[in-house]
Amino acid sequence: MTMTPRRPAPPRDSVEAKVDGQLLYAIGDIHGCYQLLRELLSGIAADAEARWRGRRPIIVLLGDLIDRGPHSAHVVEAVTWLQRFHPFEVRLLMGNHERAMLEFVEHPADHGDWLMFGGDATLRCYGVEPPPPGAPARALIAARDALLPRMPASHLLCLQQALPMLVLGDYAFVHAGIRPGRPLARQEEEDLLWIGAEFTASTERFEKIIVHGHTIAAEPQLAGNRIGIDTGAYQSGTLTALRIEDGDVGLIQTGKKAADGVAR
Repeated sequence: MTMTPRRPAPPRDSVEAKVDGQLLYAIGDIHGCYQLLRELLSGIAADAEARWRGRRPIIVLLGDLIDRGPHSAHVVEAVTWLQRFHPFEVRLLMGNHERAMLEFVEHPADHGDWLMFGGDATLRCYGVEPPPPGAPARALIAARDALLPRMPASHLLCLQQALPMLVLGDYAFVHAGIRPGRPLARQEEEDLLWIGAEFTASTERFEKIIVHGHTIAAEPQLAGNRIGIDTGAYQSGTLTALRIEDGDVGLIQTGKKAADGVAR
């Protein structure tokens, strides 16, 4: 596994964008890829050390810590540890997969669809065998009842306290995106967690530069109005972080080698 920072051509708006002198690192969708997260955090720590200048760096996790990949519980445990003990300030955003899991925990009989898009991997990581597709309500309830004593209370609280949106300086951080034509203050959680092409295809100049995950792309998407950093870690092996300072952005990625053989 290789990892080196690189500096992309910044979106035009980010050249002038400010974050009030802070040093930020946004991390895209992790989806249970614990080893990639460890490697990325090591890279972030090394990068931050060179840029520290007395600041306490901020890590913003864009949601979807869980599901699909094999080690969701390990990822959530790592995040709870970071929130308590790390010299970085850590902010967690709600992803659609966290919301789906929390809905399953509250009303399993009505939200068994969570198991169909990655929740089965999370159950297995916590030591619970997931019910088969089409399982009756009693099987879904039994799976929830088996999960709760195996899932540390700190993990559940961590996910429950995730933020829908975070605004820092000239940037707004969300999981999926925002509804074009609607002010940030009036955005709805459904869009923040689930929106797709209506957002990514928009050329609207938003109130802030939107930093998001959710929509997978082979490379980070640096547009004038948004920066997308979900590079599909669970299937590509590439987990991406975006470094943001006043007037500058950069990328740190794990596990990717360009066609010319240069690690990125």
